[in-house]
Amino acid sequence: MAPSELPILVTCGLPYANGPCHIGHLRTYVPADIYVRGLKKMGKEPLFICGSDSHGTPIVVNAEERGTTPTELVTRYHDHFDEVFRRMGVEFDYFGNTDDPSNHRRTQSIVEALMEEGYVYPREIQLAYCPSCNRFLPDRYVEGICPYCRSPARGDECDQGCGRHLEPGEIAEPVCKVCGSGAEYRTQRHYFFRLSSFSDFLVDYLQSLGGTTNARNYALEWVRQELKDWCITRNLDWGVKFPGSEDLVVYVWVDAPIGYISFTEEWAHRAKGDWERYWMNPSRIVHFIGGDIVYHHCIFWPALLKGAGYTLPSAVVASGMLKIDNKTFSKSRGYVVWVIDDYLDKGLHPDLLRYYLASYTSHTKELNFSWKIFAEKVNGELVGALGNFVNRAVTFTSKNFDRSVPSGELDPEVMAKIEETVAEVVSALEEHEFKKLADGAMALADFGNVYFQGSEPWKLAKSDRVRCGAVLRNCLQIAKALAIFLQPVMPAKMELAWRQLGLDGTAADARFDDALVPIEAGRMLGVPEHIFNKMEEALVSNLDEIFRDRIAAIDAKKGKKQGEEKMATVKFEDFKSLDIRVGEVKAAEGIKGSDKLLRLLVDIGSEERQIVAGIAKTHLPEDLVGKRIAVLTNLEPAKLFGVESQGMLLAADVDGEAVLLAPEKEAPPGTKVR
Repeated sequence: MAPSELPILVTCGLPYANGPCHIGHLRTYVPADIYVRGLKKMGKEPLFICGSDSHGTPIVVNAEERGTTPTELVTRYHDHFDEVFRRMGVEFDYFGNTDDPSNHRRTQSIVEALMEEGYVYPREIQLAYCPSCNRFLPDRYVEGICPYCRSPARGDECDQGCGRHLEPGEIAEPVCKVCGSGAEYRTQRHYFFRLSSFSDFLVDYLQSLGGTTNARNYALEWVRQELKDWCITRNLDWGVKFPGSEDLVVYVWVDAPIGYISFTEEWAHRAKGDWERYWMNPSRIVHFIGGDIVYHHCIFWPALLKGAGYTLPSAVVASGMLKIDNKTFSKSRGYVVWVIDDYLDKGLHPDLLRYYLASYTSHTKELNFSWKIFAEKVNGELVGALGNFVNRAVTFTSKNFDRSVPSGELDPEVMAKIEETVAEVVSALEEHEFKKLADGAMALADFGNVYFQGSEPWKLAKSDRVRCGAVLRNCLQIAKALAIFLQPVMPAKMELAWRQLGLDGTAADARFDDALVPIEAGRMLGVPEHIFNKMEEALVSNLDEIFRDRIAAIDAKKGKKQGEEKMATVKFEDFKSLDIRVGEVKAAEGIKGSDKLLRLLVDIGSEERQIVAGIAKTHLPEDLVGKRIAVLTNLEPAKLFGVESQGMLLAADVDGEAVLLAPEKEAPPGTKVR
């Protein structure tokens, strides 16, 4: 079967059923929905699958803290995400739940297949154990220090530092999250997936993996290092039982992606389809994910599928991160926009946000959201350019030609521009570049406005009605094309435009090539109405004020708490043991595969040291060269992303962003800080 004829399955990273949906989540789901709608306009029949990720220690911990059960918590947030997707126009063919019996069965089946092939085996390991609680501490039940970069870390992830996945037993200085007591390490038998056996396979697989380069390159950097076998069991009651054990469950990052398979099975059961067509035969499987879960989808997941004999993903499309008002996204600091409370329930149309997410920047780059920029894009691009053009074309035709499409030749220049845009839109979708799709369509809207303005139909209506009719028919043809091209991005708004043009069927059913089919003379138009409305300054100010009031309230609460909590004192001798010196940055560069880390070469007086610092989000390498900074020089060396760090630079944490400490006056490298 030719690649173009293969069945297509599109999935989205499963939303974690542990809290409400924010706009950062939508960077995965809206582009995926745009992609699926676009494929349909190219004559494809993709299957679109997703569901709630319902297991793991964070859900158990959250449920315990709230005095509820994991089942009740998961049900609440599963329903919440289902509502968000419906209201945002994200139309899955099936939206499941990894706690459904079908996912338990499929997960156990795959684990058993891996055991039969020798890819899953038992091993005695050291695990964090809390003597006070009399329990082992899986994943998020334990907090401590990352053994690689010495940043604060959670049980299975260094989320504030190097971003590494941490195996059970790796975290240093473990503390029980439940009671706050220090934990100790004890031995217990667990089961491991032989990931190390798949190194060569993964290198070959990743080199041909489609999707976005950020996902492929990040994963390649990891697999070219030594891969460790992966512990796939946890001490929990909540989750998929490990085959043959009543005390262990399968690790959430095994059963969560298996949900893609079990959800396809559930869809097939209900729709009388064939799930094996996608997972046991040649197909195109495209995963849309957030940039923070590339490791799992490009390394663990394909290795599991390969070991169990399932079809491998063809592409992984990873989004960039999110900033709110140019600040690092942070729920705890208030730099977050909740989709329902802050957006939909404020009466804002979902298509406006869909357009912003698609058009603001390239899918792989960091996206900044602020109410001011959002309003500027709505008012300038949607109201001023797109909406203005469609409204003028329909209104002027209705007024001067009794709501009937005039006769007249279609201008070759107009049709050439539409044909050019068809090619641009199709290419953008194939490249997963949704900004290019939006930009190409908006360039056609700008072309239409120039064409309308330059043709001056208001004058032609009095002097040359035949020419006036031809101009307006060309404008209506452009409007039809715009409704088709932008329907994947703004489905509801483009249906409104479609109805105003009096066209048969729906904009959703039209294919991209239909943009070149002439709009028939004599067709009756619908009633003109504005597709978009201007966002008034008062509304924007109100939305921004709500956002800032929340941040102020959180800051006030934190300030009070910090005032009440005093750090434990240390002896002067302890402080004297720290060798802090002035350093001068001689060179700086990024580290391949990491969007957080920079490699610095720092002169500390007696020698030059290589230091790895997690400041890539806030500092450009070229801006650091020549800067004097404070460096802790006698910290034990550690490897981050395979690069040895021989010290640590000192920085203040201001709203989650690193502010480097520097001497007030000129101080030569090597000067000791006392």
